Amino acid sequence: MKIDLHTHVKLTKSVMFSYSYFLESIQEARQAGLSATALTEHFNTLRFNDIYDALDQHFAYKQHYYDIDGFKLFPGMEIDVKEGGHILFIACRDTIRELRQQLDGHEAEGQFIGMEALLDIASSYNILKIGAHPYRTDNPLTGIPHTWLQQLDALDLNAKDLYKYGIDVMQNKVNALGQTLGLPVVAGSDTHHPLQFGSVWNVMQADCSSIDDLKSCLQAGTYRLEISPCLDTKVKAAETVKRLLKAAGGHP
Repeated sequence: MKIDLHTHVKLTKSVMFSYSYFLESIQEARQAGLSATALTEHFNTLRFNDIYDALDQHFAYKQHYYDIDGFKLFPGMEIDVKEGGHILFIACRDTIRELRQQLDGHEAEGQFIGMEALLDIASSYNILKIGAHPYRTDNPLTGIPHTWLQQLDALDLNAKDLYKYGIDVMQNKVNALGQTLGLPVVAGSDTHHPLQFGSVWNVMQADCSSIDDLKSCLQAGTYRLEISPCLDTKVKAAETVKRLLKAAGGHP
């Protein structure tokens, strides 16, 4: 299985969910060679539940993923915490909906939930927890104590950061933090535009269908992380098109 563990299907948090844009994203992911993604849309995006309402309407849900004509889409979300970082939660659809409801009132800066409180909530559920872009300048994980970070399941090697800060520099920093914390490092494109799919991905030795399957691969190390030789081109193209679409008022 080739899976991207950090993806978005909205251009920005402020636009409405577009089913046609979603289908374009999945098509591009397929063409990039992926067989699965985790949909980690921002928890405080406009009308978050519209996404899962549309998925429930159009696709079968099997075990812990939506089956999109053989392509697996695992539910998830990206959560801001008050210490400054972002945490990715990947879980079954009911858990994601319940957790999103529990985050009501924490959507705006200054109201973000604390890391300790978030981990406490997560302890009641079966969740794959990933620390997103640990060294991104504007929202790093460096303000979170290691004792809390060690309760995560993995760290995110993020395509946008690899492009911005340099592949060798960022890969070395994230790998070193992973070794310090005793956590595996996984790949996430952090795409908001279809062109960015295939910039990074994870090759799982098992054909995962559940959260436990994904966790087992990461814990056992039975996966490998891949970085596309076209990463710079993919990320730059996606960011350029995203900027132009935002200037034009969004996407269809």
